Amino acid sequence: MAQVSLLIGFTLILLGLYGALTNRDILRMIVSFTIADAGVNVVLVSVGYMAHRTAPILDSAVPAGQAAARIIDPVPQVLVLTAIVIGLGVTALMLAYAYRLFRLRGSLDISQFMDLKW
Repeated sequence: MAQVSLLIGFTLILLGLYGALTNRDILRMIVSFTIADAGVNVVLVSVGYMAHRTAPILDSAVPAGQAAARIIDPVPQVLVLTAIVIGLGVTALMLAYAYRLFRLRGSLDISQFMDLKW
């Protein structure tokens, strides 16, 4: 099961990068980056998966002496939660920039923004 989620995650990353590099519309590029971000999150979760282990909650089901051998490391899950929040903020910032560019220039085609090109 972990190999399937790794494959799906890497496929999402590659699809997102391909979409970001081939599209000229800024909104499609933003969606592509968001897809790649979701792929990174899936890969991080699948790397942290350990078969036949339980959630990191110490109770009567997991005795304290056997906790290290029977629970999952919660660090990858925490990293993914943090990455989701950061990805949401970055996506909101990119959408705000795209909205501002559309208001100023009337277009979202990246080839029309040549102000800083030589």
